[in-house]
This record gives sequence, structure tokens and C-alpha cells, in this order.
Amino acid sequence: MYIYNVTVNIDKSIHDEWLVWIKQHIPQVLSTGKFDKATLTKVLVEEEMGGVTYSIQYRSYSREALDAYYREDADRLRTEGLKKFADKMLAFRTELQIIDEYSVEFK
Repeated sequence: MYIYNVTVNIDKSIHDEWLVWIKQHIPQVLSTGKFDKATLTKVLVEEEMGGVTYSIQYRSYSREALDAYYREDADRLRTEGLKKFADKMLAFRTELQIIDEYSVEFK
């Protein structure tokens, strides 16, 4: 299992508009069929550069699916956000490989 993590810093002047947009964008990414789940989180750290930072974690079921996303979908889906928010949004991407998962149930 792989996590494709997109960390985005949003200028406060477009924050509300971006938040509406990203909640529509995430289902578009999922509709590619390369991911089975996505989690939108707010990063709870004060950034020196200002703005608000979010992390979107897309969970991919295989390396092949993630590579197919890069080949077939990534450029098109990234371009939309860049056109819309230009220099008011800074994004970087990382890949994570899930090694083990743990959970606990309390009685």
C-alpha cells in the first residue's frame, strides 16, 4: 500500500475558495481509479511564511496504480489548481509506503 501525500500551503486571501475547490478536487482524483481512499487534514503548525497548510493523503493499493496515476492523470489534475490559484498556493508531494498498520480496541 502507498500513500501519495500532497502538502499545500494556502494564502489566507483565497483560503475559503480553495477549501471549497479541494473538496471537489479530491473526488476527481479518486475517480481515476488509482486510489481507494483520501484523507484531508489541516496541519496544526504556525508557518513562518503565513497561510494555512493542509495535507491530502491519497491511498493507493499498488505501486503500479500510483505510477499509472503519474502517467495518465497527474499533469491534468495538477494544472487545474495551478491555473486557478497560481502564486497563492504552494504544494509539494511525497510518497509513503505503508509497512505495517496497527489498531487497538478499548473495552
